[in-house]
Amino acid sequence: MVDSAESDEALMLSFARGDAAAFEELYRRHESRVFRYLRRNVRDPEAANDLMQEVWFAVARSAARYQPTARFTTWLYTLAHHRMVDAFRARRDHLSLDAANDGDGGASLIDRLPADPRSEPAVEAETDQDADRVLRAVGQLPEEQRAAFLLKAEAGLSVEQIAAATGTSFETAKSRLRYARHKLRELLAEYA
Repeated sequence: MVDSAESDEALMLSFARGDAAAFEELYRRHESRVFRYLRRNVRDPEAANDLMQEVWFAVARSAARYQPTARFTTWLYTLAHHRMVDAFRARRDHLSLDAANDGDGGASLIDRLPADPRSEPAVEAETDQDADRVLRAVGQLPEEQRAAFLLKAEAGLSVEQIAAATGTSFETAKSRLRYARHKLRELLAEYA
């Protein structure tokens, strides 16, 4: 039986000792945020699902070597980021990261960025339009800025953790985040 108050790091160490329930708890805690991070970066639900599986397989394969030298989430998003970069490199000849993605795999906006279900229809429609604008603006960011922004927005990582996850310096991560926010303000001002 896993104690739900256990830290992620303790759960990972328990999993490394063979406690499968610890892995299930880690997955339950982080599944949706990791998926959203991947989905909003790759903008393809099938590719995001594939990457999600690769990330969690990597977590399982790395359990015996895991050392809690940083927060588990930093380590987890580092794995996710590296898998995503590898996928981008493999598909570079076939996919432009800045190309508009009109085919959303049938996913509705509500699946991408849910609005408050208690909203009135007119308010909900306006919220959907605003959310769509934000998602389009995020999609227009350069790859490195988009990754930094989504690690902050989706994963809640600090600048230090973003730097560790992306293998960059603190100042580089901070700059990418600052440039992403500036670019988003510019893009969203066009809609105002």
